[in-house]
Amino acid sequence: MEHTMQREASGSSRRRVAIALALAALATPALAEQAADEMFGSLIWPDLQREFLHGGPVVFDPRVQVRGPAFAEDPMNVPITVSAQGLRDVDVITVIVDRNPIRKVLEYFPLGALPVVSFRFKLEQASPVRAAVRTRDGVWHVGGVLVDSAGGGCTAPSQTRRDGSWSRSLGELSARVFAQSVTVGGSSATTRLKLRVMHPMDTGLVSGIPAFYVNRLALLDSGGRELMRLNVFEPVSENPVFSFDFGERPVGALRLVGTDNNGNRIGGRVE
Repeated sequence: MEHTMQREASGSSRRRVAIALALAALATPALAEQAADEMFGSLIWPDLQREFLHGGPVVFDPRVQVRGPAFAEDPMNVPITVSAQGLRDVDVITVIVDRNPIRKVLEYFPLGALPVVSFRFKLEQASPVRAAVRTRDGVWHVGGVLVDSAGGGCTAPSQTRRDGSWSRSLGELSARVFAQSVTVGGSSATTRLKLRVMHPMDTGLVSGIPAFYVNRLALLDSGGRELMRLNVFEPVSENPVFSFDFGERPVGALRLVGTDNNGNRIGGRVE
C-alpha cells in the first residue's frame, strides 16, 4: 500500500511539473520559441535570427505554413509553397535555408497581393527550410519544414550552362493570370499569377562560373503601382518559376519589371 501511494504521489508530482512547464512556455515567449525549435535541432538558429531578422521579436507560429517534399529527389529544383494567410498586415516574407551555403533564398513583399508564394530552389544538403513573416508591428512569425536530400544543388552547374543554351533565352518572360478560385492554406483566392523568367541563376559556387542571377522582380498595375515585389538570391532554381495569389483580380494591364545582378533588364506585359 505504501509503495502504491508513493507511486501515485510521484505520478501526480510529474503531472504537476509537466503542467507548470507547459504554462510557463505559453507565458514566456523565449521558452515557447525554444520548444518549437527543438523539432529541427538547429544549433545555428540564433545566428540566423540575428543575421536575417535583425534582432526583432520572434514567435514560432503555426499560421505560417511552409510546404515542401519530405525528400527532394532533385536538389536543384525543390518545390516550396509559403502561406501566411492567417496573419494580418504582412509586410515581408523571408525564406531561409539553415544549411545552405547561401542561406537567404528570397524576400517577398505582397503589397497588393496575398501573402502566398510558390517557387523552386537549390538545396545543398538536408535542412530546415524556414519562412519568417514580418507583420507591421515588427514581429517575425516563423514556420518551417524539414527537407531531406542527397544534396549538391548549390554546387552543380545549371542545365543551360552545361549545354550552352542560356545566352539564347536569357531574360525571356512568360506569364499567365488564372482567373479561377484556388485554395491555399485553407483560404481562397480569386486569381493566381504564374510566371517564368529564363535565367541560369548561377550561385557562384561552381568553379569558373561567377554568380549570375535574377535579383529583383516587381509586378506593376496599369497606373505603375507595385502589386508585389521580390528580392531574389542565388539559391532560387534555374529558369525560376513563381506563383502568386490575389484576393481580387488586378484591373487593367499588368507589367513585370526586374533586373539581374549584372544589370540586365527583365520585363514584359502579363497577358
